[in-house]
Amino acid sequence: MDVDSVECLSLPDAASVAAAAMDADDVGPALHAHGALLSAAAAARAARSKGGAAVPAAASGVHELLECPVCTNSMYPPIHQCQNGHTLCSTCKARVHNRCPTCRQELGDIRCLALEKVAESLELPCKYFSLGCPEIFPYYSKIKHEAQCIFRPYNCPYAGSECAVVGDIPYLVTHLRDDHKVDMHSGCTFNHRYVKSNPREVENATWMLTVFHCFGQYFCLHFEAFQLGMAPVYMAFLRFMGDENEARNYSYSLEVGANGRKMVWEGTPRSVRDSHRKVRDSHDGLIIQRNMALFFSGGDRKELKLRITGRIWKEQQTPDGTCIPNLCS
Repeated sequence: MDVDSVECLSLPDAASVAAAAMDADDVGPALHAHGALLSAAAAARAARSKGGAAVPAAASGVHELLECPVCTNSMYPPIHQCQNGHTLCSTCKARVHNRCPTCRQELGDIRCLALEKVAESLELPCKYFSLGCPEIFPYYSKIKHEAQCIFRPYNCPYAGSECAVVGDIPYLVTHLRDDHKVDMHSGCTFNHRYVKSNPREVENATWMLTVFHCFGQYFCLHFEAFQLGMAPVYMAFLRFMGDENEARNYSYSLEVGANGRKMVWEGTPRSVRDSHRKVRDSHDGLIIQRNMALFFSGGDRKELKLRITGRIWKEQQTPDGTCIPNLCS
């Protein structure tokens, strides 16, 4: 059913008021929409009782009915309508300057209470059901779950540009390799050299991302230069290509040194759910002041030649409860 054909009443006891105030031709679309909503609620419950993750056809239709015609997001109270019954969400009401985007009538402050009330009875699948989420939620609880759903797609972790690609981990690994041409390595130890000419003239820089495959998982090694307050610094950190809870199962260390000096960082990789900028701004990694980095580079200190070594391990619990690091072969 098209959204244009839905008529919602803002008065209490909408069905009785509609029957008394509207012609039969006017009442039809509203009652049909009301019936479709109730049918979808029953269909969703039936699918849930059978343990299936497929979206019932009726529920899918109602989900479209509850989509804002402007932003296409699901509508939540307050749901607004014009005098002709066209609905839209409260966010878009301000964006359209109080004019119905369908019929151009003035919107006013009419609430679609009937649609809001019927939505309370709905149970719909998570919008990530096609990615594997089996859950079904009451309509007004669904959006909270979807914001934290473990099946929601990941953003591309590439830090050299604002890449808008999203997808699951296998898809993003292929995307990083084929589209961003990142270095791909296997193993849980690494030894990388970062070079930059005229480092004193560059305050912000991002080096090519490196991806490691070990323990059947993927990890992203970042290295960049930026200003920490007034001090120019370099920072290296690792992100886990997976969910936050999985990331806690792993640890890593980074080490840089030369001329009898050494700096070591040890921590837990952050999930790629956290943006690279968020991790960087939280200073969760190995931070090296530029003067120290040039000291480690040796020579006349006019060129950055920084070698960073590291390893990744997984904590393994022994029968007596002791945790020991498990290094991949």
